[in-house]
Amino acid sequence: MQNRTSLPSWKKLTSHADEIKQQHMSELFKQDPKRFEKFSIQLAPFLVDYSKNLISDSTMDLLINLAIESDVEAWREKMFNGEKINRTEDRAVLHTALRNRSETPLILEGKDINVDVQLALDKMKKFSDKVRQGLWKGYSGKRITDVVNIGVGGSNLGPQMVTEALKQYSDNSVNVHYVSNVDGTQIANVLRPLNPEKVLFIVSSKTFTTTETMTNAKTAMKWLVSSSFDQSAIAKHFVAVSSNKKNATEFGIDEENIFDMWDWVGGRFSLWSAIGLPIAIDLGFERFIELLEGAYELDQHFCNTPLEENAPVILALLSVWNCTFLGAQSQAILPYDQSLHMLSAYLQQAEMESNGKSVAWDGKSISYSTVPSIWGELGINGQHAFYQYLHQSNNVVPADFIGSVESVTPVQGHHETLMANFFAQTQALMQGVDETQVRADLKAKGRTQDYIDKVAPHKVHKGNRPTNTILMKRISPRSLGSLIALYEHKIFVQGIILQICSFDQWGVELGKGLANNIQEELSTGQLSEQHDSSTTGLINFYQSYTK
Repeated sequence: MQNRTSLPSWKKLTSHADEIKQQHMSELFKQDPKRFEKFSIQLAPFLVDYSKNLISDSTMDLLINLAIESDVEAWREKMFNGEKINRTEDRAVLHTALRNRSETPLILEGKDINVDVQLALDKMKKFSDKVRQGLWKGYSGKRITDVVNIGVGGSNLGPQMVTEALKQYSDNSVNVHYVSNVDGTQIANVLRPLNPEKVLFIVSSKTFTTTETMTNAKTAMKWLVSSSFDQSAIAKHFVAVSSNKKNATEFGIDEENIFDMWDWVGGRFSLWSAIGLPIAIDLGFERFIELLEGAYELDQHFCNTPLEENAPVILALLSVWNCTFLGAQSQAILPYDQSLHMLSAYLQQAEMESNGKSVAWDGKSISYSTVPSIWGELGINGQHAFYQYLHQSNNVVPADFIGSVESVTPVQGHHETLMANFFAQTQALMQGVDETQVRADLKAKGRTQDYIDKVAPHKVHKGNRPTNTILMKRISPRSLGSLIALYEHKIFVQGIILQICSFDQWGVELGKGLANNIQEELSTGQLSEQHDSSTTGLINFYQSYTK
């Protein structure tokens, strides 16, 4: 297998990075009045402006060549055709099949999986309609008013992010809640105001063995049974999304109330499946389908658009450029839309769990930086928290700014103020302000020379901070579906270019295995001699207060 660093484009990009670091984006804008038109892509749901990156025509040519030499197009075809590109687990990667709106058969191991997907969607529609219309009754014959989704990771972050983002589209016929943390405080706070006779629990776990999820599910079950005094009530108040029907039925869930999961869908890409059941219940199944359609439209763009005009490909290449070649260690996701307040957390998992790795396809250690750490917050909140760091720290943090032309909740004067900040911040991060300008501004304000000499160095902003701007027309199920798919495909392309297995998560498994062992030790009081002195000391201190 050819190492990426041996590719001609990689070598040229390495040299090119040293050259372009000497340039400033503000000068590049002055040199090319058409820079925005050249380095932006307009799609039906949003505009992607990547002109405020430290790039030139030569940079983009080299990056596109890197994508070509990395066989991105061939790997894209393999994924959509169901080849087992999840090589460490020997699985296909077909979350795109969950939102495939065409009728073209997709054969996997001799079976058209589109048939299974459609059956699952039909089941979701019937069930969600039944709950929303009050036809699903609890053990006392009362309609369901509240749904509690119990999951963790992708089984929680995906549907919760979507229902929060699309809250304005909910008719509130059913209240949807989420429990993911095994800290008992969360489930206690969620259950406290609810009526057990009117609650439906969705337990989302592919294996139905995930410790955190099953601990919360058992607590919910005990809460229900203590009210109903009837174990059979579980069947009327619990459904499952799982591939392990045996475990789910042993828990007490009727087999007909188990929604399928497949091993070709990773958790962090699963909201398009029955994991999205809370979305369908909250918004209505028609809105859920609109979400799928938006993602499918982006899938079509990704599959059919040349690389140099392909939004997910461009975003992936820029991430590789900023991180691997220019040395950025983190990236901020900064939504300027209250609806997207969970997007940073969602993308943090999607990208870092997928590509936060240091081993290549051939099992050898990678010598280059892979993906940045992802973090972020709502833009306005961030401006009064960490934007100081973005503007003046020695560490350059590329950022994605995401905003909407139209607010889903228009309040006079608010959106204009929000968007003024949205546009101003990317301009300030790009341009900065030098000491000459700072001194001139202070002098114009009548400041003394002593004051100017003291303060001027502190007010200098170097600028040259890269940003992408995604300007949506309006948050809707369809546009949100496209936005999520945009980032999913970006992550896929990153993984191909970096030669990373993007669809496993062995780093998650190690800590979980150790936690299971330590939990047994905490129960028995017998510590393993294999622990280091720190871990042993911490456990002893903990147990000294719990005995």
